[in-house]
Formats: sequence, C-alpha cells, structure tokens
Amino acid sequence: MKLQGKTAVITGSTSGIGLGIAWAMAHEGVNVILNSFTDCDEDHDIANEIEFATGVRARYIKADMANGKECRELIQSASACDILINNAGIQYVAPIDEFPVDNWNAIIAINLTSAFHTIAAALPFMRKAGWGRIINISSAHGLTASPFKSAYISAKHGIVGLTKTAALETALEPITVNAICPGYVLTPLVEAQIPDTMKEYAMDREEVIERVMLARQPSKTFVEIEEIGGIAVFLCSTAASQITGTTISVDGGWTAL
Repeated sequence: MKLQGKTAVITGSTSGIGLGIAWAMAHEGVNVILNSFTDCDEDHDIANEIEFATGVRARYIKADMANGKECRELIQSASACDILINNAGIQYVAPIDEFPVDNWNAIIAINLTSAFHTIAAALPFMRKAGWGRIINISSAHGLTASPFKSAYISAKHGIVGLTKTAALETALEPITVNAICPGYVLTPLVEAQIPDTMKEYAMDREEVIERVMLARQPSKTFVEIEEIGGIAVFLCSTAASQITGTTISVDGGWTAL
C-alpha cells in the first residue's frame, strides 16, 4: 500500500528520533504533524522546511505530553491520524531511594501515559478510515534493565505491554501496533547525559561513549536516526501487515547478550 496522502502524528518530533521519523514519512508522501511543548518559531520553521523540501503538508501542534487532556486534543487537532508514532520521552537518573517523586511522575506521564491517551484518541480515526498504524518508540531498556533508571525502564517496559494489549484489541482490524526498541541513538536526550557521565566516571567524552554508553551495545556504534525512520516506514508498509504486537530491536546486538 502506498502511503502518499496519509497523515502521521508524531509526538516529541522537533528533534532526535521523532524528527528523523517525520522526515522519513514525509519522503514517502505522508503528511506529518510535528509536536513538542515549546511552540516557538523554530518548531514551525521545521514544519515549513519539511513541507518545502518534500511537498507534503506539514504542521506543528503544541501539546504537553505530561497532560492527558492535551495528548487527546493533539490527535483531535490533527483532524486525521492514519499513523501514530508515540515518541515523546524524557530521562532522569538516580538511585531508587533518592529518585525525586516529581521526576518519576513526569517520566511515567510523558514516556508511558501519553501513549495511552494518544492511542485512545487515534483509534476512532483509524477505524473510520479502515486502516491504521501505531508505532511506539520503546527502548532496549523496554526489554532489559540498568541501575539508576527506574522510572525510564518502568515506562519503557510499560510501553511494550501497552503495545501488545493494543495489538490484541485491534487484531481483527486493518490496524497494527508495534514497538521499536532502539539501543543508544545519539539524540539530544542522550547527548545531554554525556557531561554528567564524564564527571561521574572521570572520563573524557570518547571514553564515556565507548566504555559506558556503548558498553552493552556489541556493535560499539550508535544507532542512526535514519535507521529508525526506515523501520517505521517499513512497519507502515503492506509487507508488515501481519506484524503486530511485537518489538523490533535496533540495538547493535544489545538484547542478544
């Protein structure tokens, strides 16, 4: 099935993985709705750039993914949602007994609960259109664990469970629901962790990348954003019509260990 003319709503999509997926979709002729909570000129400029470069319709819609009402309003404001990419996420690192409650609540809300709200709001659009694709961006940490990331890992495991449940609920319909589980991708979220990790381990940048961040990633290279975009496009294709309720690991062998 050709994707041209369909509409994709991508949460957390003005940078990193979300923006990469937006570009990949646009190059396939998919109209894209970008999202973040900032609503600055640069956000709208990104949408304009995609539209100018690819010829699709591209819009930016502000919504705070920590707010369930705004999550649902994002989908309604899009007016169409053939493809939903739940990508919004934040991170915080601390031992469980020192983990700030506000940070826990924010990570669970943005990384997990937002997807519940957007899926609930998007399914009526997909059912009316007779076709839909939901792709949740989980993580290698949705399948494995590491210390000091209790909220993030709980949320990403939760996304995998939500993916499976939504897939079973739509199994008799032309709607698929899957999760992509990347290893380390050099996104702004990951980039922001490097300075603190350098201080913690008294290492330089390259040592932190090789010996800490990529220690569990056997390929010893970051996953490319464009690779995630390509997989998202594949999951929307006819070839993937029987792929639902599963996780696709893109982690350089991490979860093979």
